[in-house]
Amino acid sequence: MSNLIFVNLPVVDLGRATAFYEALGASKNPQFSDDTASCIVFSDIIHVMLLTHDKYREFTPKTIVDARTSSEVLICISVETREEVDALVAKADAAGGKLDPCPKQQYDFMYGRSFEDMDGHIWEVMWMDVTTMTAMSDNG
Repeated sequence: MSNLIFVNLPVVDLGRATAFYEALGASKNPQFSDDTASCIVFSDIIHVMLLTHDKYREFTPKTIVDARTSSEVLICISVETREEVDALVAKADAAGGKLDPCPKQQYDFMYGRSFEDMDGHIWEVMWMDVTTMTAMSDNG
């Protein structure tokens, strides 16, 4: 079995945040969701736990930062093609996200863009030509 990843994000408005990620094509797993949390499934391996601030505080004694003004984490998700990068970022835009808070990354072997959700969490969407990347690392 592959390791799973659960990214936990504090959100101000759970319903709005859930709708945003569903608009990106992710699905909500009701088994691990309630009025304080939404388990958002991007793939069999990648899950995002959207947590109300009160719920998030149950897991850490640290202050919850405002991700619109402070950096807490950069999350990057890979896709299969350059076109999928643009398509996912377009979905984020249509759902109310902020486009390209970070500079685009455009190389022959890699293409990436970013978006910010309503709570200020930055997501990078990246396509990489693994064959070219492997050849480059093999050559020095």
